[in-house]
Amino acid sequence: MESLLGILFHSIGGFSSGSFYMPFKKVKDWAWESYWIVGGFFSWLIVPPIAAYLTIPGFVEIIGAATPTIKAFTYSMGLIWGIGGLTYGLAVRYLGMSLGNSIVLGFCSAFGALVPSVYYNFYPVEGKTSFTDMLSNSGGQMVLLGVLVCLIGIAISGKAGMLKEADFSKDRPENSDKDFSLVKGLIIAVISGILSSFFNFGIEAGKPMAEEAIKFGANPLFQNNVTYIVLLWGGLTSNFIWCMYLNFKNKTFGDYANAKIPIAKNTLFSALAGTMWFLQFFFYGMGESKLGNGASSWILHMATIILTANFWGFYLKEWSGVSQKTFRTFLWGIGLILLSIVLVGIGNSL
Repeated sequence: MESLLGILFHSIGGFSSGSFYMPFKKVKDWAWESYWIVGGFFSWLIVPPIAAYLTIPGFVEIIGAATPTIKAFTYSMGLIWGIGGLTYGLAVRYLGMSLGNSIVLGFCSAFGALVPSVYYNFYPVEGKTSFTDMLSNSGGQMVLLGVLVCLIGIAISGKAGMLKEADFSKDRPENSDKDFSLVKGLIIAVISGILSSFFNFGIEAGKPMAEEAIKFGANPLFQNNVTYIVLLWGGLTSNFIWCMYLNFKNKTFGDYANAKIPIAKNTLFSALAGTMWFLQFFFYGMGESKLGNGASSWILHMATIILTANFWGFYLKEWSGVSQKTFRTFLWGIGLILLSIVLVGIGNSL
């Protein structure tokens, strides 16, 4: 029963994450950097403390009492992840919901499973699996096989993107994605997928705060809500700096005050997108508390997001007008990425 609840919570969180970009498509006459940072304020600064206030007694005291090392490391993981989250938005913009999410999250799931083990190889912690341990047991070898399958799936997805670009260059359908750019999108997606995986390690780094929350009387379902606050401060920092730079470079600061633009509606949709984005990890924490395995939870979370994002990609007709060969290639790539996630999940359970 606990496992079923964990899967349910992860599914809700994955659906929220896979759908969060949809409200952004309702934003009118704002530059990407403008609606991204407005949504980000809700994702990383406004909603997380509200969630912690409702679920974690004394969360401010818990953060204040945590050692500087724990807070600094959790924050730094958020800072790195923030760059991944920033580039994630660009990857979806250039590759579309289907291809962008599949490639980014494929990399993210693979590296999310590997990064902690590599760290523990250099800084051993009792009870934690190092990369050397992975090489020497069947479960670890299964995880590495899953990562290899994931990379093959990503390569095939990239091939599908090349075929899609070729199809569009011949006779671009009217309803095709006008922002589609394979080279830009692939480079950004790879960077995003690798860096985004650091969120998983940030959760592990902030575990002492989550454990303290339980001692304060918090329901274990919500223990990670206190960790998210510090982790997301890091994400806010990197995204804020970059978006302000783009506002300055592109002279788009006027987006926030232009009376000719539907500011209230844009803010509402951006806030909705940001809130939906945070809810993925609200439910992720609940799912992880039931499954009791951070790495397997991460993989399950990624799989649900990929499936949801592809549903929206089909809904938006991102693959409308492509040849049957292109579409089949894309399905093969997605199938291998999902297979890799299953393999990594089995490996972690072993």
